[in-house]
Amino acid sequence: MKILFCVEFYFPSMGGAQEVVRQIAERMVEFGHDVSIATSQIKSRTTLELNGVQIEEFDVAGNFVRGFRGEVNKYRDFLVKSKFDLVFFYAAQQWTFDAAWQVIDSIPGKTVLVPCGYSGLYLPAYKTYFDELPNILRKIDGIVYHSKNYRDFEFANKNKIANGILIPNGADEKEFLVTKDLEFRKEHGIDVDAIVLLTVGTFTGLKGHLELAEAFKQATFNGRNAILLLNGNTTPMGSNVTKLLYLPLILKEYGLFKTTKLVLKSLLWALGINISKTRPLKERIKKINKQLTKEKRIVILDLPRPQLVQAYLNADLFVFASNVEYSPLVLFEACAAGLPFLSVPVGNSEEIADWTKSGEICLADVDAQGYTRVNADKLAQKIEDLISNKAKLQELGRNGRLAWQIRYNWDSLAREYESFFIELIDASTML
Repeated sequence: MKILFCVEFYFPSMGGAQEVVRQIAERMVEFGHDVSIATSQIKSRTTLELNGVQIEEFDVAGNFVRGFRGEVNKYRDFLVKSKFDLVFFYAAQQWTFDAAWQVIDSIPGKTVLVPCGYSGLYLPAYKTYFDELPNILRKIDGIVYHSKNYRDFEFANKNKIANGILIPNGADEKEFLVTKDLEFRKEHGIDVDAIVLLTVGTFTGLKGHLELAEAFKQATFNGRNAILLLNGNTTPMGSNVTKLLYLPLILKEYGLFKTTKLVLKSLLWALGINISKTRPLKERIKKINKQLTKEKRIVILDLPRPQLVQAYLNADLFVFASNVEYSPLVLFEACAAGLPFLSVPVGNSEEIADWTKSGEICLADVDAQGYTRVNADKLAQKIEDLISNKAKLQELGRNGRLAWQIRYNWDSLAREYESFFIELIDASTML
């Protein structure tokens, strides 16, 4: 098969969408297929070929609601003229999918979409988008959902879109079939007997770091030393300044109040004054560490990938308090490491806990816009309950590791994608 994957950002850009597409694309190459990526042009990219995957860059930005900027017609011509057997769009509400609407009937191969949750479904600015989307979805040959318990799947049912299939996310067997490094704790100044809690997520202000820090402060560990590892990277400082170039589009989507806040924040950031949620997070951590140095401490890390895998392997509990997600890869990575997880009901975390039998859910409210609002008191109590139950932790860890080995690894999942692609293409040749 000749396959094109369309995703807003791709390696060396890091993120959940980038990782999922990279895992599938590289395995399709291993399976003998001709694979290309259509993605945004980024300065840090030094090669247009990576592990057998050809990368086609386009200087395009925006989406249906914000509008498009750049080489949109060049991208549309590429979709129509390159004659791929299958074109795979990863995520709605971003330019590689939204810009294709105009030529969707002219794409010669089969088309597949992974919606990724429709984060804008409840936003007023996206009303027209979701009014028109059902007609586009009916023209797509196949839709892949990572969950049957989330808003994109519910949207399909409501609009009688019946061309879908469930393929979950997973974790990389090439990364997690490694030996636990017993020196990891020593290298990071962690006692052998200390309780280690881990969370992983970019410091965007939406990953629940502040709520988790507060819960960690409140939790008691029966006199044992405890450490919370917050691993993640921060958003580049220049990103908000760059957004100023798109003020008309941002104003259209978010309104005057939020746009004014962005302008002020961007100007202060340009002067070296950071008023983002990263700063109060660091201040909170400093305060907690000052108060509780003998028993508890929090450490912010941005570990290289091999070291992050070791963090998973050396931790006692993965805690996830994010405000918004679709199908979080980090929960599958915890499973791969045999690390039990505790998550708030964000994205399809409840479904993942049910599938893998590897985690528990701490109840939390979800607001009208779909954001999970974490209660630190409840989270602290759930952390205490799990940490005090060693047998339960061991059972959850074993369950997760086994579930990952059986299905939730990228080699197995890529085979599911391949079978689905072949089925779509064979169906057209039989007509």
